[in-house]
Amino acid sequence: MQNMSLKKLNPIYLAVLVLASQLATAGDNYDFLAAITVPRVDVIGGQEGLLKTPSSATIIEQEDLETSHVFTTNEALRKVPGLVLRDEEGFGMRPNIGVRGLNPTRSTKVLLLEDGIPVTYAPYGANESYYHPTIDRFSTIEVLKGASQVKYGPLTAGAVINYITPNAPEKFGGHVSITGGNRDYLNTKVNVGGNGMLLDYTHKEGDGARDNTHSNVEDLNFKITKSFNENHAITLRANWFTEDSQVSYSGITQREYNNFGGEYNPFNNDDFETTRYGLSATHDWQINTNAILTTNLYYSYFDRDWWRQQSNTTAGNISAGVGCATFAAARIAGTAVSGDDCQGNQGRLRTYNTYGVEPRLTITHAWGELELGAKAHFEDQERRQVNGTSPNARTGTLSENNERQTDAYSGFISNRFDIGQFSITPVIRYEHIKNERTNRLTGASGDNTLHEWIPGIAVAYNPHEHLTVFAGVHEGFAPPRTEDLISNAGGAVDVDSEKSTNWELGFRAKTMPKLNLEATAFYNDFDNLIAVGSVASNVALSQGKATFAGVEFVSQYDFDNGFYNRLAYTWLPIAEQDDPFRQVSNNVVVAGSVKGNRQPYAPKNTLTAAIGYRLNQWDMQIEAVHVGKQYADFAETGNVPNTALGATGQFGEIASYTIYNVAVNYKLPEYKSTVFLVGKNIFDKDYIVDRTRGILTGMPALVQVGARYDF
Repeated sequence: MQNMSLKKLNPIYLAVLVLASQLATAGDNYDFLAAITVPRVDVIGGQEGLLKTPSSATIIEQEDLETSHVFTTNEALRKVPGLVLRDEEGFGMRPNIGVRGLNPTRSTKVLLLEDGIPVTYAPYGANESYYHPTIDRFSTIEVLKGASQVKYGPLTAGAVINYITPNAPEKFGGHVSITGGNRDYLNTKVNVGGNGMLLDYTHKEGDGARDNTHSNVEDLNFKITKSFNENHAITLRANWFTEDSQVSYSGITQREYNNFGGEYNPFNNDDFETTRYGLSATHDWQINTNAILTTNLYYSYFDRDWWRQQSNTTAGNISAGVGCATFAAARIAGTAVSGDDCQGNQGRLRTYNTYGVEPRLTITHAWGELELGAKAHFEDQERRQVNGTSPNARTGTLSENNERQTDAYSGFISNRFDIGQFSITPVIRYEHIKNERTNRLTGASGDNTLHEWIPGIAVAYNPHEHLTVFAGVHEGFAPPRTEDLISNAGGAVDVDSEKSTNWELGFRAKTMPKLNLEATAFYNDFDNLIAVGSVASNVALSQGKATFAGVEFVSQYDFDNGFYNRLAYTWLPIAEQDDPFRQVSNNVVVAGSVKGNRQPYAPKNTLTAAIGYRLNQWDMQIEAVHVGKQYADFAETGNVPNTALGATGQFGEIASYTIYNVAVNYKLPEYKSTVFLVGKNIFDKDYIVDRTRGILTGMPALVQVGARYDF
């Protein structure tokens, strides 16, 4: 952990001392998992908390994840209305999650948490998701939108997604499973625990959606929960994750797609390696019957080496080297090439240290419930670019060497006032963020400080215990990235924070024992929306005004005869540019950006629906996933395959598509086992999912078989 000043560590040390003093008062005698809630930060709090939540909220239960045998996080989150999930390499290791029309690229518009702790390595300074845990790690997923998300921050315009890991069991037990399939797929998992401890390990490998793409992932997690007495409990977590994959960044050109199909990928030497480990402690102090203090301490280290020859299909992105110009021209022309033909590559090397402390106090009182919390959060980014002179070089000329630091201090206060069948919950959050950037090649440096008050209010009406009508309004906020605020020469960049006013109105009901449904209308008005620019984008860093409005609906019903169904649907009729978007660097209008045009990557209709049948030991289901037509740029460019504009594959309409998945489970109770057969995209549909850096297509058909043994 480099360049950590004593000033930065003081809040951590203070929290450790407070935690130690609290535990010291607990006494020497303790029992594992005494009668106390497992220490963890939930954003909803299970089905009981769901009916009380005054905002739109969805919980994906463990049973839903297991019976449908979700392959990726994308597949799991498609069961939530309001979300758009865009595939990339096929394994879902770099998710692209959009919320209510916001651009899904790198999930920069959502806050990702694991047991209430940040998943993203730099949620303030660089919120792109180049790392994501395997879906196999989690037992439940919570998705919270609306005014209630203000309590979590710093991102409050889209959604909070909180992945929940299994509780450490008191009794010895667990399970082992193995799954294999086509495209060299193998997934082995061991989960074993007892006496308040849990060890979970996953090995996952297989070919991706394209040629020359193969992922190999290891995920190891350890958790221990101790209850010292009826007032104090602690959960300690340690996790280690590594990925060693052959993964490219660039998509393909239009003629490559026409001539060779969507699985074509000429980059046979690209390599992606990451290591990530994290440590965290969550302490619950039941101060009295009405007050509980939950404190999170967390630290994560993330290191990424991505060696690649091209970041998108634009020729200028290729590193200088023998044969690279010819290589680029051949791609545009649709001539087959090999990565060996270009004698150059780039190593985009990143290291992140992220750490912080966050206490949250909840007090129940005669008028309702008070919540308040504070957070000290720190990020250290080390970013280097090395230009190699061969297709498989792993050393070369250092062309970028940056250190970027973020110190963020925040706090919130929220109070639910219960007035008969109504509740009113005002909330306000404060963010103070300091960013620094140093160019180690030149010595140039600069800093920038911003602060923001983020208010919100939610109202709920509960005429009876199975119906909640809710409404809310809040400010959406997201800070700019460090690299967008401060130039490489140390100067300030005139880019604003993202700000919006977000409204929603909806209801949540359980009208009969086996029917659950929720419907929400939303209207999000952005005074400033940032279109992030990078080598992976066909637009420079830009900003402008936009409006998003629509309706989302989710339901699940279990019939008495064994049939069941579930549905998640989003209708987004409005995703409009209110003014032309302008480049931050020169205030020039982005090509094609016109008032009234639809925002990129904002399909009007998305739907995930499933019907299943349970009979004795059998559980069978078929699922349909539909994503409507969308545009890849601000100009609403249509089909332009034979023009200069369309040659790169980065512009043009993305047609609507529908794919089907099936899962068949058969339980063997006498052997404590389940065997299963799974099919993904069973009709092997070829469909485009992304044009950001050239054409990327979805995963071809997958067939997987497996078995699980519980003990």
